Amino acid sequence: MILWLSSSYCRLRELKQLGVTYMVYPGGVHSRFEHSLGVYYLAGEAIHMIKNFQGAELGIDRFDIQTVKLAGLLHDVGHGPFSHLFEREFLPRVLNGYQWTSLRLFEKLIVLPSLPLLMNSNLTPLITRLQLERSHEDMSLEMIDHIVDEHNIDIDHESHKKVKEMIVASSQNAPSTSLKEKLFLYDIVANGRNGIDVDKFDYIARDSRACGLPCRFQFRRLLENMRVIDDEICYRAKECFTVHELFSSRAYLHRMVYMHSKVKAIELMIVDALSKANDYLQIAASIQDPSLYWKLDDTIIKTIETHASPELKESKDLIQKIRRRELYQFCNEFAVPKEILEHFKNVTPQDIICSQKSCGVTLKEEDIVVTNVKIDMTRGRSNPLDRVNFFQDYETDGKFTIEDKRVSHLLPACHQDVIVRVYSKNPQLVAAVSDAFSNFQEKTYGQKTQVHATPEKKKRRC
Repeated sequence: MILWLSSSYCRLRELKQLGVTYMVYPGGVHSRFEHSLGVYYLAGEAIHMIKNFQGAELGIDRFDIQTVKLAGLLHDVGHGPFSHLFEREFLPRVLNGYQWTSLRLFEKLIVLPSLPLLMNSNLTPLITRLQLERSHEDMSLEMIDHIVDEHNIDIDHESHKKVKEMIVASSQNAPSTSLKEKLFLYDIVANGRNGIDVDKFDYIARDSRACGLPCRFQFRRLLENMRVIDDEICYRAKECFTVHELFSSRAYLHRMVYMHSKVKAIELMIVDALSKANDYLQIAASIQDPSLYWKLDDTIIKTIETHASPELKESKDLIQKIRRRELYQFCNEFAVPKEILEHFKNVTPQDIICSQKSCGVTLKEEDIVVTNVKIDMTRGRSNPLDRVNFFQDYETDGKFTIEDKRVSHLLPACHQDVIVRVYSKNPQLVAAVSDAFSNFQEKTYGQKTQVHATPEKKKRRC
């Protein structure tokens, strides 16, 4: 009770699950606090379901149940403001292209007094070589330690350790599983094996409902038709379509909600506003210290907006433009042709500028924003069902994978989209940017791959 009533945990109430999406989908105002309670509940449902059928066989005890539920409750406690925007776009920009690197790995090598010192130190080449991406899951581990220490919470050391391992089980920095017991427990909250976990069960259902979109995925069917075989959670073969619906529903939400062109325009402006305010407010510095980080949430925008300092004028102006709906103008987009996905290189503003023909306006890099949006079914270009094991019935013990061609010829042959979008920061330049973007497509692919033209009313603003 102390844990989830702490200030560091209640901070999740001030973090919207969908970031700025509510400015496009007004119903998307639910918080990470609600989502975390949902994952806590579903994690309990999953472990109890397994215990009811295989508890004696697997040796599931009260310790296992408590640990899995705590992992569900705490899995997002390290999240930054505005959904994934903070870790994926803001931090790499203000840290000069560096990923949010896990300093935990260097604790035994050196004491790091400050992030600026790190960036100028001789550790930089080492960090560059390792290229370790730090995610909100990694920050969750430090926030858990902070909450436990701050409130003197009496928690068993082994439980504390396992909760943290379960939270990062799906990340690339996850510890080795070779020495773990009851590996199936790590499939419940953040499944690193195949991506089927209760975190997705909750946010797919919750986000769809909040945004008024249909949701065909029925997570109850998977909860009621799972079984542990060889220390792995497997699913009954008849639920193959339900598993596919999980991945396709997630991709649909990314396409229609999380990566919506207007949502992305607002996010781009938020990143610019935070970046311009960072030197004065030292926003990024909070990632070094959980006692500061817990104070950082979505209200940072209100802090900037109401601050009296002239140092924040540019940031304030951007936020006020968002309020007035004077957004960066979406010019157009195209889907990268399937046959070149493997060798695709991100499109840059410079690529668009170099494709401009004489039109009386000279475009500059600062006029254009290009986003290269990847949408997949959790495994890049690979089929996520290749990693899912099924069983025939409860009387047999074998597990197996199911090829798509054995199920249906209507299932997708490609499992990733890359959408290139171009925005103009100046509404007066939409026509010039749109024309240059069209020229780029013709020059690169031999044809215009965009499926619709930029609306004439946008171009007439020039």
